[in-house]
Amino acid sequence: MDGINAVIFDWDGTLIDTAPSSFAAFKSALRDLGIPMESELYERVYSPNWYNMYRALQLPETRWQEADNLWLHHYAHTSAPLVPNAVYVLQTLHNSGYCLGIVTSGNRTRVLEELNSFDLMDIFKAVICHEDVRNKKPHPEGLIMALEQLDMEPKSCCYVGDSPEDIEMGRRAGIQTIGVLSSYPSSRMLPEANPDFFFDSILQLLVHFGIFAKESDMAKF
Repeated sequence: MDGINAVIFDWDGTLIDTAPSSFAAFKSALRDLGIPMESELYERVYSPNWYNMYRALQLPETRWQEADNLWLHHYAHTSAPLVPNAVYVLQTLHNSGYCLGIVTSGNRTRVLEELNSFDLMDIFKAVICHEDVRNKKPHPEGLIMALEQLDMEPKSCCYVGDSPEDIEMGRRAGIQTIGVLSSYPSSRMLPEANPDFFFDSILQLLVHFGIFAKESDMAKF
């Protein structure tokens, strides 16, 4: 699409389907802290900024780090696949000259391990994670850092995410926003967040950017 030179992605839900693994890890972590967590409650209180979820569950702030550590411990015993066609879309955008980045709320060690496991590290020129920012989504700090690392102006970038917080963050950063549905509970509210564009699948990004998706090429990934 004219004027867009860089595509910045959220990670969890947008490029990798961590929703089932994330729920399982939260359920186990909170169980260890004496808080029962079933799917109905999780869907009601879930937030990409999990500190908001801890608040909703009335977990004392003094135990948030403990909860984070427990989540990482339990998540390490799970595995998550990339969303369908993610590698094909990323490689196609990269080969078409787009600069790619990631801004995520995920833990850096975990995200980098996942990127390496899928051989995707070299495709991204900026990876901004939870530990890199002081202000969480929807504050635009993470996107502003990514723009600086990519040496791009807001008008030449778009942010692709699966939650209302992603859309609000992109809007505050002054860049084009693209919502893509995921299996996370908050993704159902994407249309209400009024992204500039809204897609059911990440594959639609290629149509958005005027790139023809070939089934013969997709089969290679």
